[in-house]
Amino acid sequence: MRDELVQLVFRDMATDGRVVEELVRVARRSSADVAALPEAETRRHVRVLLAAALDFFERPGEPDERHFAAAEALGADRAAQGISIDGLLRGVQAGRAEAMRIATARGRAAGVPTEAILEAVLDMDRYTGALERHVVHGYHTAELELSRTTRDAATHLLRRLLLDDDAVAPAELARAGLAPDRRYHCLVSDVSDPGRARVLEQHLRRSGGVFGLVEGRLTGLAARVPAAVPGVLLVVAPALTLDGVHAVHPLCVAALGRAGAGATGVRHLTDLAGEVALHAQPVLADLLANSLPGLDRADDFHRELVATAMVYLDHGQRLGHAAAALHVHPNTVRYRLDRLAEITGTRWDDDPSPVLTSLRRWWSLHVWLNR
Repeated sequence: MRDELVQLVFRDMATDGRVVEELVRVARRSSADVAALPEAETRRHVRVLLAAALDFFERPGEPDERHFAAAEALGADRAAQGISIDGLLRGVQAGRAEAMRIATARGRAAGVPTEAILEAVLDMDRYTGALERHVVHGYHTAELELSRTTRDAATHLLRRLLLDDDAVAPAELARAGLAPDRRYHCLVSDVSDPGRARVLEQHLRRSGGVFGLVEGRLTGLAARVPAAVPGVLLVVAPALTLDGVHAVHPLCVAALGRAGAGATGVRHLTDLAGEVALHAQPVLADLLANSLPGLDRADDFHRELVATAMVYLDHGQRLGHAAAALHVHPNTVRYRLDRLAEITGTRWDDDPSPVLTSLRRWWSLHVWLNR
């Protein structure tokens, strides 16, 4: 039976959110393929694998197949998401090495005898080695199954159009249900789980077109703008011919991250154009954020002043509209803008300010508040 202190160390690791985030960071840093996936998708699998490892360490005897179900599922999901096996293994192996390093360091810090640490690390290495083999097995099994389906052929075509900008023969387009002379809306969703993606894909197919997992997100070319799906965020670009979708796809991906936390529904790429364009200029954003003297991010009152000024600018510099949005009296908005002006030396209530001046002010506040 394993040392109880060792089990305690592994139990703490498996339930520590900081360990999860560190393993996610290491996996994404070591593999560009993994980094292209939504971070939440990597986090989901890290948590499942840590839970399986904890179950193994808390039970005596050799691991059985149920210990490796999560590893098989990880491999299958990554195959469905179009991640290469090399990219997948780089992420898995980096996470494996980091988990062993953390376990060793925590064991020593907890006063676990060296012999017990060595025995536990050897057990962990043997178990994670088996885990890695099951990831590969799950990947190849799913890859073989996917290669036999029409959906996989359509997804492969979609990835070529969006990621590689390949020239595709009209006959190949026709087999996927696409017409070279027709316009399609490139769309990107925030759904990455393959199970949820299959359900959403059935809904999107009513709009006509081709859909599949591209860079880990359900993505597609739709003949018509689809209806909204509860709990799902869809960024949709204007309709373009197929030779233009390659350029607009990365803009849709960027807009997905700029739609705001918790955003759902159908969001048009053009409506998020400002946020996407500004986000593409991080150096200039830093300069703007640093141009607000006197503000302290640790001061809640300062953050309230900045948030108020952003709402004021968002509502066309109309005092009454901003007050209604904030559920405060207009005089409260006026007071906060005056205090912000005193601190920064800049008036925030010029009415009306030139458009570019308002844009610069909004951007500086936005970056400062959300840094």
